[in-house]
Amino acid sequence: MPLNMHYYARKLRLSRGKPKSPVPRIVVTMATDEDHDDDDAEEAGREEADSRFYGIARMPRSFKKAISRSYLRGQDHAHHGPNQHHLKHGGERQLKTAVDWTDNALNGEHIWTDTKESGDFCYVGEQDCLKSGPRKKCLGCKILVHVGCMHVLEKINFRCRPTFREPGTKSSRETFVRHHWVHRRRQEGKCKQCGKPFHQKFSFHSKEIVAISCSWCKAAYHNKVSCFMMQHIEEQCTLGAHAGVIVPPSWIMKVPKNRMSIKSSLKKKKRPSIKRKSLKESKSKAFMIKPVASPFIKPLLVFVNPKSGGNQGAKIMQKFIWYLNPRQVFDLSQGGPREALEMYRKVANLRILACGGDGTAGWILSTLDSLGMNPPPPVAVLPLGTGNDLARTLNWGGGYTDEPISKILSHVEDGPVVQLDRWNLQVSPNRQVPADEAEEGGDKLPLDVMNNYFSMGADAHVALEFHESREANPEKFNSRFRNKMFYAGAGGRELMKGSSKDLAKYVHLVCDDIDMTAKVQELKLHCLLFLNIPRYCSGTVPWGNPSSSQHPELEPQRHDDGYLEVLGFTPATMATLQVGGHGERLCQCREARITTYKTIPMQVDGEPCRLAPATVHVTLRNQANVVLKSKRRTPTALSADATGPGLASERLRIQVSKVSMVDYEALHYDKDKLKEASIPVGIIVVAGDCDLEQCRGHIERLQEDNPARATLTLSVSTQKLSPKWCFLDSTNADRFFRIDRTQENLHYVTDISSKELFVLDPELVITKDVCTSPAMPDLVEQHPKGHSSAGTPQGKAFVFPVTPPGSPMSSRRNDRVQSHPPAQMDRSSPPVCSVRSEPASPVFSGSPNTTRRQPRPVTIHSPGASSPNASEKDARLLEACRDGEISMLVEMLRSGADLATTDPQGMTPLHHAVRYGHKDLVEYILKHGPPSLLEVSDYEKGQTPLHKAASYQRRSICCMLVAAGAKVTCRDSNGNTPRLLSLKANDRDLADYLKGQEQYLLATTEENQETAV
Repeated sequence: MPLNMHYYARKLRLSRGKPKSPVPRIVVTMATDEDHDDDDAEEAGREEADSRFYGIARMPRSFKKAISRSYLRGQDHAHHGPNQHHLKHGGERQLKTAVDWTDNALNGEHIWTDTKESGDFCYVGEQDCLKSGPRKKCLGCKILVHVGCMHVLEKINFRCRPTFREPGTKSSRETFVRHHWVHRRRQEGKCKQCGKPFHQKFSFHSKEIVAISCSWCKAAYHNKVSCFMMQHIEEQCTLGAHAGVIVPPSWIMKVPKNRMSIKSSLKKKKRPSIKRKSLKESKSKAFMIKPVASPFIKPLLVFVNPKSGGNQGAKIMQKFIWYLNPRQVFDLSQGGPREALEMYRKVANLRILACGGDGTAGWILSTLDSLGMNPPPPVAVLPLGTGNDLARTLNWGGGYTDEPISKILSHVEDGPVVQLDRWNLQVSPNRQVPADEAEEGGDKLPLDVMNNYFSMGADAHVALEFHESREANPEKFNSRFRNKMFYAGAGGRELMKGSSKDLAKYVHLVCDDIDMTAKVQELKLHCLLFLNIPRYCSGTVPWGNPSSSQHPELEPQRHDDGYLEVLGFTPATMATLQVGGHGERLCQCREARITTYKTIPMQVDGEPCRLAPATVHVTLRNQANVVLKSKRRTPTALSADATGPGLASERLRIQVSKVSMVDYEALHYDKDKLKEASIPVGIIVVAGDCDLEQCRGHIERLQEDNPARATLTLSVSTQKLSPKWCFLDSTNADRFFRIDRTQENLHYVTDISSKELFVLDPELVITKDVCTSPAMPDLVEQHPKGHSSAGTPQGKAFVFPVTPPGSPMSSRRNDRVQSHPPAQMDRSSPPVCSVRSEPASPVFSGSPNTTRRQPRPVTIHSPGASSPNASEKDARLLEACRDGEISMLVEMLRSGADLATTDPQGMTPLHHAVRYGHKDLVEYILKHGPPSLLEVSDYEKGQTPLHKAASYQRRSICCMLVAAGAKVTCRDSNGNTPRLLSLKANDRDLADYLKGQEQYLLATTEENQETAV
């Protein structure tokens, strides 16, 4: 592993008595030592290869040897040479794409995946990179290498972090983990030593190594001696913030090839044949787990169903491999969960995370039953795809959005364990119905254990129709939106056709030895539902919340009380289910027996089938342990509770800002830029213990209480939030994350924000078009001190700077003043600019005696002017726009002046406000004026306000005009667009921004045309 250690190299050279001389930058290779300390030839060869690769002329051999021995001390690879990591026996290259569980597995082997990430460089370095072949990324250490550069990676012998220990080596006796240091050319966050960020401004494309980070604990340091010190190489790794759920590599032991079983177990007395069979099977296992019990460790097994949620499962799996030991993350498509659970069955305090749908969780729970693990480890559910009623019940939400994996791991580790009732479904054929009279159907249900619900009738008919259609044409059901549309259409057709209207005639229901058939027939139910959890059909609550006064016989619904809720649906109640309605409540029971006299569609936990006439006996099976996702407070809130009055008594004043979807997708990894791109909405005052669900109500009221909402239609900052907005978590060190709306009641407002609360509005498209675009130049304004907007004496005119200043100093250097007679004053050059003008605006400080610029006579052409008084008001309105006096502007508008008025040159008040750089006036006019002002052209040059803003390099004003809907492609009398005018003014940044807006407009137009076709 290469490290910058020039300080220590200098120290060793001086200690050997060498003369003092400038020491070049020394990079040391930290590769895994083979524990052949006496093999000088091999060490010398490796040193020569390292020196050739990194351009090191001379290096103290003892220093290199000490670094190498300190890295992964005790890693014994005597059986596998350093260049065999990616080779087959015949010499053909083989890249591992998954964790190897065979006896040929090598420690420190990379797990490669294809990548198209831009901005990252090949790990072997610019000098030796061949830039040939596709690029691969290691999931364990996150290095990126070209396929053609793999042989160079083998030369430096850089391995991935170790995931197990070899028997009979020094590492097998170590019970702690050493750091796995990796060079990073890009690193988020801040240095652990000095606390400073890694990337400086304008260093995005730097190829220098900026950081050294550990792929276990994720600690990162600057690549310099003052931050990364020698003792960091030898120190023990703590495994980071999630050490409590990570399985240390010292727990996982590779079984020697010549001894696949434990000898001591063979000396014990004979066991039954079943036990002997399992013992024989264990001989073929290449790995075994030797845990160290600790009450503070809750090891986690992650099972991922890659087929759930489209490609979401595969991406989730890659993230967990990075945060955890790759040997505790398993792909369910590669044989299921049984082998992994058998391997880890003796680990104390084990927890399981099922990433997939409710079916994935049921699969794991059934496997735990079959293995007889006692006590059974609790299971958490990370929902992927649609439905996910069990995950909703346990507060994990209806689907994974982009919540940080770190927070998910914390919730799994800290979540309380609750019980979930599981029910047996025993099916026996109904002999009373002759086989030749019944329609074709199966003789058993798809599942014999129910976790969520069991139903028959209309809902099962819709699910069965979807299931059969997907099996016949799988290519038509690869979109979640299409699937939902199919369900909606099939459900509507089912309600119209009423194919299950005679269900009550062919069903006999007995609950706890009480016959409920008469009630079913009386209600004419189209669907019969046996509910174990509150949620059903993608989050609906069919049982509702019956009041104890009206229904004293009904207990509150729970998933751990040993009772089933039995209810039914008519077409009317089924139609209202999605809008908060509930079904017809029949009873709560511990046992149910359903006898059918006809082939009826049924479903168990979403798995549909057609069941021939039969009797289904529902009884309680057992209770499984599951992890409930609970509300968590931040450390700040906890300390406040411990040291002072309760958090509930504290009132928080929080600024709410909104972000567009385009900005979020482009900038969510750059928190500072995304904060700059956000648009203020207002300030809310909430209690310290307010959750996001309550906070949503405050924000909605903030939108409704704005009295200027009806008139401020042009301003993005006052645009009302769409119904689809959601909260953003801004407390993560790396990026922003969305909060699922169904989980808002699980988060306090202090969990996701500190001083400012951010919300994401996916329908706020206008923001992307303007100042929040990543291509927009920096609009932070810095104004020279001492400049005044009081006025300019007559006889003075200004010459604009050739290049726009990037700082106040450059602005002062470029400000030049020339004297002209009053009669020869160039009207195209604005004589004054207010203090709020752009950095590129010329600013002139008038003489002390000059307090106000003398008004000039203006001839008014106003469409609404019908009297001399009206013309005078319009003239004063234009004068206010030139002088930047917003109070006069407001006064004239109240007295009846018209914002659509023009002067003899055809320029509107908006032209003048833009030309003279008065941003506050521009914003006011855009809020209160008609949109047609943006398209008015003057008589002299045919220029719109956007042309004027581009000519005078008014960057922020350009941003505001585009936000209000100004056309970036319009041309003046000379055929110039605003972008061309900004180029003529030598403002390259503004020109790039306007070019981006033109391309975006063109792409949007083409997309709309395609959609119309």
